[in-house]
Amino acid sequence: MSRRMCLVGLAVLMGACSSSVNVEQERTALMQRDRDWSQTTKDVDKFMSFFASDAALYGTGMPVVSGADAIRQAFLGMSAAPGFSLTWTVTKADVSAAGDLGYTTGAYAAAMGGPAEKGKYVTVWTKQAGAWMVKEDIFNADGPPPAPPHAMVAPGDIKWGDPPPGLPAGGRFAVVAGDPSQAAPFVLRVQVPAGYKIALHWHPTSENLTVLSGTIALGTDKADAPMKDVAAGGLVVMPAEMRHTFLAKTASTFQVHGTGPFAINYVNAADDPRTKK
Repeated sequence: MSRRMCLVGLAVLMGACSSSVNVEQERTALMQRDRDWSQTTKDVDKFMSFFASDAALYGTGMPVVSGADAIRQAFLGMSAAPGFSLTWTVTKADVSAAGDLGYTTGAYAAAMGGPAEKGKYVTVWTKQAGAWMVKEDIFNADGPPPAPPHAMVAPGDIKWGDPPPGLPAGGRFAVVAGDPSQAAPFVLRVQVPAGYKIALHWHPTSENLTVLSGTIALGTDKADAPMKDVAAGGLVVMPAEMRHTFLAKTASTFQVHGTGPFAINYVNAADDPRTKK
């Protein structure tokens, strides 16, 4: 091969190596990708489709959540809380010269039946099979969670709503005090019809349940242990992560005092209403 041909070949090769992606175009695409993601918070499957399999969450007041499966469970627990909502707005995006790594930043608001927690986030994205995927998601609140206000609520002023997605249909829920989405005390009031059941599940934080009317029954994960009835005036103290089942023997009203964030996790995934179409 002649010297001239070698120089021509080298020039072509150097030109190919020095060429980079259109960074401005990729920034715009990444901004839109983040916007698209923000529209999926009511559909766990769509929400999770934006995560890389080895993604991680770094949230306020919580340990790192690593891996798509763990993130799915954390999101299911959060979205099960009464009055759940999550919104965010992306304000900036940037990508590497190679176009395979980028980040977005913005502001978010999250609520579960009370005042919204407002904060900011940084999301690191990686290009996988031509699509931007979330690799690391870091978010923190602008301030401490609000303390629950002193509450005096007349029966007629209680605002009832449907149960959160993580619980069976048929009950009615109301936030009496506090914000179940925050790491602070809250009070929920619940009305359920006779026969209302919740399969074996657990909550990540401790709760006290007071029966105001009717009779309920609670069981444990021990197959040979009978369910125990709790009538009006009865109190149940449930430590964090206590496995238990629930059955309303009659139409019942009860009140739950706990420290958030409120979440429900099922021992058997098939029992979770959020997995049923």
